[in-house]
Amino acid sequence: MTTNPSRSARHAEEPTPRRQSTSLLTDKYELTMLQAALADGTAERACTFEVFARKLPNERRYGVVAGTGRVLEAVEDFVFTDAQIDALDFLDERTKNYLRDFRFTGQMDGYREGELYFPHSPILTVRGTFGECVVLETVILSILNSDSAVATAAARMVVAADGRPILEMGSRRTHEYAAVTSSRAAYLGGFSATSNLEASFRYGIPASGTAAHSWTLVHAGEDGSTGEADAFRAQVDTLGTDTILLVDTFDIDRGVTTAIEVAGTELGGVRIDSGDLGVMTQKVRRQLDKLGAYNTKIVVSSDLDEFAIAGLRGDPVDSFGVGTSVVTGSGAPTPGMVYKLVEVDGIPVAKRSRNKISNGGAKRAIRTHRASGTAIEEIVLPFDAPDPDVGNAEIEQLTVPLIRDGRVVDGLPDLHESREHLAAQLKRLPWEGLALSKDEPALDTRFEGFSS
Repeated sequence: MTTNPSRSARHAEEPTPRRQSTSLLTDKYELTMLQAALADGTAERACTFEVFARKLPNERRYGVVAGTGRVLEAVEDFVFTDAQIDALDFLDERTKNYLRDFRFTGQMDGYREGELYFPHSPILTVRGTFGECVVLETVILSILNSDSAVATAAARMVVAADGRPILEMGSRRTHEYAAVTSSRAAYLGGFSATSNLEASFRYGIPASGTAAHSWTLVHAGEDGSTGEADAFRAQVDTLGTDTILLVDTFDIDRGVTTAIEVAGTELGGVRIDSGDLGVMTQKVRRQLDKLGAYNTKIVVSSDLDEFAIAGLRGDPVDSFGVGTSVVTGSGAPTPGMVYKLVEVDGIPVAKRSRNKISNGGAKRAIRTHRASGTAIEEIVLPFDAPDPDVGNAEIEQLTVPLIRDGRVVDGLPDLHESREHLAAQLKRLPWEGLALSKDEPALDTRFEGFSS
């Protein structure tokens, strides 16, 4: 969400005529439960639902909360049109009448977007009647699971890149609208720009991109010439010498030489999209320097993930382009967040099935820090409990108000502020928590004030 968005960033951050009802972005059983609850009277019982993940996927060390702003929009837009209600022919008239007037009127609290989370962190707490809370489960989880998977993968890649910028370029590897939200999540995770123009338009993310291999190939001559020089010249004439030329359509050595011959030694950059990137970047850097193009940067792409990026840390790479891996969560397409009923009429309830035990009661969380700023642990408390005594440690409140009486709280951070918050939080993790190796969560989560 944005409080005072710029014109370029506000299209999906505040209501516009383009926004549509989100009420059918759900599962049928949400509405069949509602119908039964209206029939037996449980629809009006005061309930608390909680979003959390029982574990981090693939033994990762931390997770990133992403999609909160989109969740709040989706809740605002969770209203039923007459056409939608007419299509729900499996519902009785009482349920249809309930849906005609439906608006969420409850409360939401949770971790701000861009916050780190760990196993059993109370990421989102939803309070209201059973009827109005239960129907939001699917849309909330679909957003948080998708966006958090991408943002977590992106954050790991940003850490691996060690300060070098990363461009998101995965639009062609996912659903056309998932590409837009993935771009948003990747930017939150620390990526510098996106190739997706819809994401740039909606969210104010910097856009980047120049040319593909087809641009070089379309200039090929009938006499068998590659046309590489013509392609480079046309690109430079159009976009200027600070553009980035793709030099591996044919022979990389020849491509680099041609690029400098055409653009001069102040060419902005060359991109390599194939081969052994470590070996090739070393060779290309030497070649550029020999040609006098000391300031020409090297951009690499080609199926990169956080491990490949970390492997290139010692090589002369100036920036990275990442596609498939980031938009699919880099091996963890979902963080496995769940939405569970934890309190009914003020009484804690919890699921106790094998391997799926959860803790009852509404909750909030704090994080403690040393005076140096390094995080120590996460403490989960009953929602209304006071902060515990943590000695000399500093306390950070993780649970913040998001919705009050159905209205989104004013002044919540926008996407760009959330991106900055995440970058700061990553620096506060113990250094070993940023490792890419599989291990325990970077911080322990401790429950205090709950009966066993």
